[in-house]
Amino acid sequence: MHFGLIIIGDEILSGKRQDKHMAKVIELLAQRGLALSHVDYVGDDRPRITEALRRAFASGDQVFSCGGIGATPDDHTRQCAAQALQVPLLPHPQAQALIRERMQDTAREQGVPFEPERADNVQRLQMGVFPQGASIIPNPYNKIPGFSCAGANGGAVHFAPGFPVMAWPMIEWVLEQRCTQWFHRQPQREQSVVLYGAMESVLTPLMLQIEARHPGVRVFSLPSVDHPVHGAHIELGVKGAAVLVPPAWNELLQALIATGLRMGPQTTRDL
Repeated sequence: MHFGLIIIGDEILSGKRQDKHMAKVIELLAQRGLALSHVDYVGDDRPRITEALRRAFASGDQVFSCGGIGATPDDHTRQCAAQALQVPLLPHPQAQALIRERMQDTAREQGVPFEPERADNVQRLQMGVFPQGASIIPNPYNKIPGFSCAGANGGAVHFAPGFPVMAWPMIEWVLEQRCTQWFHRQPQREQSVVLYGAMESVLTPLMLQIEARHPGVRVFSLPSVDHPVHGAHIELGVKGAAVLVPPAWNELLQALIATGLRMGPQTTRDL
């Protein structure tokens, strides 16, 4: 199973706010032996959101979507999800009950009577209108839920608010409640070495050779021109299933030694 992330909102693309979701989702996945495969950033534009969600539903992946599920004019995600799935938007009884409960709590905290027919309270119930067939994601922060919709081939898209304080525990709940079958199924390893004075174009044939001789292992090259410790260098390594990496790494390392290239620190990371 692959995992993806969609970040929705003009405020991210304009630089008004910095995205914090990607780093956190990488962390939450890594804690469970999983990895993030793809990320989309999309502004508050209905056609683009709909197309991003259509791809996500068709991918067969587990995809988290953050942002745009409120009930203001610039929140389009719920409508776009329904359009991408070609299903209607319908009131979700459990979601709306939770929203009413939240509104009652707020009125009690403010010492005022709860007025369910007041225009702003009626509008808040729109946050409990989901694509047909959706299931809720509990929100421990303020009870207003997110939702999940099934996609193709066992995949799904899970919708959370843009606020990290709400989104992150909701994403973690989805992982713990709906994704445990994929936890730690194949431990991953990454091994690399710092190379000084090397050129990627010269290393490319060796990289291709290692990948061809070791199916399931990927070779990576990360050049740097101004590293504070190593200066200009290339970090060259292999990554993949922990059982497959050592022979590929040994072959790569021996080949690099034979070239006479100056090598720096070696790193092993178990993921």
